Amino acid sequence: MTAGKTLFAVPKAPGKGGRKARYQKKGRQVNPSAAREISALLGDRSRQSDLLLEHLHLIQDNYGHLSADHLAALAEEMRLALAEVYEVATFYHNFTVVKEGDAKPAALTIKVCDSLSCEMAGSMELKRKLAEKYGSNIHITHGACMGRCEIAPVARLKDRYVGHATLEDVEKQVEAEKRNNPLPVPAYTSFEEYIATGGFTSHGELRRGDLLADTIIEALNESGHRGLGGAGFPHALKLNSVLSVPGPRYMAVNADESEPGTFKDRYFLNKNPYQFIEGMLIGAEIVDAEKIYIFLRDEYPETARILSECINKLKAEQLDSGREIILRRGAGAYICGEESAMLESIEGKRALPRHKPPFPAHVGLFGRPTLINNVETLYWLPDIIRKGPDWFKEGGRHGGKGFRSFSLSGHVKKPGVYITPAGITVKELIEEYGGGMEDGHEFRAYLPGGASGGLLPASMADIPLDFGTLEKYGCFIGSAAVIVISDKDDLKMVARNLMRFFEDESCGQCTPCRAGTEKALKIMEAEHWDSDLLTELSAVMRDASICGLGQAAPNGLMSILKHFPEAVK
Repeated sequence: MTAGKTLFAVPKAPGKGGRKARYQKKGRQVNPSAAREISALLGDRSRQSDLLLEHLHLIQDNYGHLSADHLAALAEEMRLALAEVYEVATFYHNFTVVKEGDAKPAALTIKVCDSLSCEMAGSMELKRKLAEKYGSNIHITHGACMGRCEIAPVARLKDRYVGHATLEDVEKQVEAEKRNNPLPVPAYTSFEEYIATGGFTSHGELRRGDLLADTIIEALNESGHRGLGGAGFPHALKLNSVLSVPGPRYMAVNADESEPGTFKDRYFLNKNPYQFIEGMLIGAEIVDAEKIYIFLRDEYPETARILSECINKLKAEQLDSGREIILRRGAGAYICGEESAMLESIEGKRALPRHKPPFPAHVGLFGRPTLINNVETLYWLPDIIRKGPDWFKEGGRHGGKGFRSFSLSGHVKKPGVYITPAGITVKELIEEYGGGMEDGHEFRAYLPGGASGGLLPASMADIPLDFGTLEKYGCFIGSAAVIVISDKDDLKMVARNLMRFFEDESCGQCTPCRAGTEKALKIMEAEHWDSDLLTELSAVMRDASICGLGQAAPNGLMSILKHFPEAVK
């Protein structure tokens, strides 16, 4: 190389005359107007990442949808990647995301429930009539089970519901929406009324040391009390499992009941919330949980008001033991019934089930040991302590232990929530509590545990409804959502409704569930079903899906193929 010369020519800096080019920002730029709107809307609220769902709700409540500009501004405000915000917003059914360049939705949206109970009651015809009536002036769409199956069919307009809905009823509610009347809150047992019946006595004794945690756990063990959210895990074992791991610990309550046909938790929370709250506080005291998270269905806005009032009352009465009680709002994802998916949602993420182990009792919410309970599970806790394990254990029937609430819907005269002896049969449930079959309908079949619990013919109506009694028939009690089917119902429609629900609710994480439900539904939409292919596909879903959603998705279909083969030919 020649001295004083370079081997390669050094290019001048870009720009005229070799001046440095101006810096250009990369990625999507935040609209200044949208940034100001989001900053003002969030105000002094925390920007921590686990509040992402709460902030998305806040934006949608205020603007009616989630625009691309607002999502970008929220990502900037929370110091999150836009992709992270977008993937969460688009994961949950109740968020309306408007992409850049797309038209805003109509100012008012009417959701018509398409769950099995509602479809049997005529919801599809109602949806068609509403679409004809309003056209594009109002956004008419479907919604998954809204937890009001006792008044099917149901339509939702913002935070208000129309039960036994007709076109005329919905028209009246559309007009009422223009008046912006406050959301009514149902009457519930007050704090003073609950105290007068001995409420918070057991919690007080536990706090003072007059009642030992070990004594409560032993009582639960003797009573045979189990989790009543679906899986039926023994309550005492769950407490001991959480206690086996050093703290600090958390507690999470799953109040996001989304199993089609299930509405019992809404009943307990709207009628006697303080009994549930005492049970929750006792559980938190036993495991010494630092914080309590209540994950509540977005479809229960009146319940959110009730719980907020009750939590504020607890603080005023200094009954919360200094524990922070945090109410979190779901966003329409059935998968949150899986405990680890619920934890992901509370953490502000997509509700994707975690691989196990580790189990949430050891590594749960924010990586801490977490006690997870269902609403009804906690509701019975104060009664078992006050009245003793024998009182609860002897409350069953046909070998069952304890009491059980059933969400009864379908073609019965008196649908509703009924507290009955555990082990009751569906025949007894219909006759003793449901007022018998609806006039003009003959009992044909029933779902003992909602959409995932399978289906049995009326000829098998004398089987006790309890944990462990239905599994040999390919069914399970789950959340005790009993849907009664009559001779007027098309069983092909029933099977398609159930499979469509699981296809909609699949989180998409695993192929057997995601692709399996989609493929099964396509086969079931044909005039003639390929039963052999459906059976093979169902086996793959059951064997290879990550969580209970995909494993249970074929239960209704396989039950119909087994008990009613002539109905699907």
